[in-house]
Amino acid sequence: MSAIQHNRTVLRTLEEGDQIEFNRGLYSHWAVYIGNGTVIHLTGENDGIGDGLKNPGKSFTICGKQFSKACVTKSDFWDVASDCKAKKNNDKDEKCSALSKFDIVRRAVSKLGEIGYHILWNNCEHFAAWCRYDKAWSEQADRAVTGLTFLSIAAAGIGFIWAMTRGSSEPNHIKEKDETIRPMYQKEVITKLP
Repeated sequence: MSAIQHNRTVLRTLEEGDQIEFNRGLYSHWAVYIGNGTVIHLTGENDGIGDGLKNPGKSFTICGKQFSKACVTKSDFWDVASDCKAKKNNDKDEKCSALSKFDIVRRAVSKLGEIGYHILWNNCEHFAAWCRYDKAWSEQADRAVTGLTFLSIAAAGIGFIWAMTRGSSEPNHIKEKDETIRPMYQKEVITKLP
């Protein structure tokens, strides 16, 4: 099934207040459905999401903007979906209580025009979850933090093991010199003493 056919099916099942996940490959973009084929989402200026899909120079953007400010925007579902497959994703309902549809949409609309973005603490998934659950939570950011923590611990462990297996940091030729210098110095001191 093509992305367009798939997204037509998804769009028919959406209700106001649903979260929509747009799989971009390396990451997912998130939005809140407010009805009539419209979403509200945290995105880069001029909705640069499409550029990120077709322009390899922007392949490491998040929500269409390269790690800088972004804005809460109202957009047509199809503009955001572009060539990606969308998914109705309210999976956090299992762990959090969803607000009413009215409150979710009201919260999303209340943030229109607000500027602010951080890949780990305030991204598009945080925004969509805040609208639906009153809790800014991003599972993909949590996975990134967990991965970075694991890599940091692994790097520290490797560094520790490397330091332990090297033993002393003093090269052998310096140790040998010290031992030959000390006896000569000691002889001089002894011979000069009255």
